[in-house]
Amino acid sequence: MAAPSRALPVPTPETKHFWEGTQANELRLQRCDDCSHVYFPPRPFCPSCASRKVSVFKASGKGKLYSYVINHRPAAPGFTPPYAIAVVELDEGPRMMSNILDCPQTPEALVLDMPLEVAFETVSDKITLAQFRPAKG
Repeated sequence: MAAPSRALPVPTPETKHFWEGTQANELRLQRCDDCSHVYFPPRPFCPSCASRKVSVFKASGKGKLYSYVINHRPAAPGFTPPYAIAVVELDEGPRMMSNILDCPQTPEALVLDMPLEVAFETVSDKITLAQFRPAKG
């Protein structure tokens, strides 16, 4: 019997630009045209000033490890423990939850403030996930 697969996000009209970006190997964020606040997750208005004048732009894909926990229990289908559930602070300012790839899932390897870069994982024909790995160089 096949192991249960990972639960996948369901794009909405508000998040469509983000998921189209990940399929194109781009991390897309939004910026308020009125107050210049950059934010994530996607929404049709600025969480800082409530303006609906927002723009989508391609982010650098770079950030740093802000926080994490290492899950050792087999709680989620599609994940093999241990795995890190991380908060990545993007160079543009917003923070996003993700996983850390290409790195031992240990406190010795997952150092706070370590430089990270986005890594895209295609999991279906409609969903490509933005995850992170230690930055090269």
